[in-house]
Amino acid sequence: MSNIKLFQNKKIRSVWNEEEQQWYFSVVDVVGALTDSVNPTDYLKKMRKRDEALANYLGTICPQVEMMTETGKKRRTLAANVQALFRIIQSIPSPKAEPFKLWLAQVGYERVQEIENPELAQERMKELYEQKGYPKDWIDKRLRGIAIRQNLTDEWKERGITEQSDYAILTAEISKATFGMAPSDYKMYKGLTKKNQNLRDHMTDLELIFTMLGERVTTEISQKEKPDTFQKSKQVAKRGGNVAGVAREQAEKELGRSIVTPDKLGEKGNDLQQFPFEGNDE
Repeated sequence: MSNIKLFQNKKIRSVWNEEEQQWYFSVVDVVGALTDSVNPTDYLKKMRKRDEALANYLGTICPQVEMMTETGKKRRTLAANVQALFRIIQSIPSPKAEPFKLWLAQVGYERVQEIENPELAQERMKELYEQKGYPKDWIDKRLRGIAIRQNLTDEWKERGITEQSDYAILTAEISKATFGMAPSDYKMYKGLTKKNQNLRDHMTDLELIFTMLGERVTTEISQKEKPDTFQKSKQVAKRGGNVAGVAREQAEKELGRSIVTPDKLGEKGNDLQQFPFEGNDE
């Protein structure tokens, strides 16, 4: 994200949308950075005239977002999320855009490979964590936790739950019952202040284990009882978390220390982005 915000010493204005949990970038700034046009606004207009499909896409996907101008005044400007940003970059015939296009082509190729062979996706995730300096035994737990989380979100979908905000509420119920705090409070406790910092990437082995226990038990209860309302699923989430919470308290008595720790893992460089199938932790 930092590479996008500051491209070749040219600042690209950005705004974080708390509700959607994603960044929006100034389209004019991106066009200006990639084309060196003296009038990027005019360049963008010509792009939209030349590419009707792009014009329709921008009109549908890109909202007008309030951003600060160079004079210090707030003005509404056309903004794009990361997905829309890549679509715009594909339409810019500029040498500066080529590295982005090549990277997108590589990512697309890898994604097709992963669809044909899902094990490749897991191997690539493992490589990313290794590059970050995580211990191999921690990586194994983290990847197992991702699989358990995916099973849980699949079960929630079966129960008719699809909104990310609902996933966040259910996840918070499990977390509060397991650790005594919601994920947002947990992140604050660990001093994770960046928007893209993933709580689970900063958990210790035991924290990951009890997270997995709470989510797996929640999945099992839900599959058994098949709750047909959100409130019933919420109660199931709390019960699943309670099982992990009781186990955590017993483990703490035996160890003579708290398992919930402010210690952070993965402080090397920027955090890995949250995997889409994990749902929303907050």
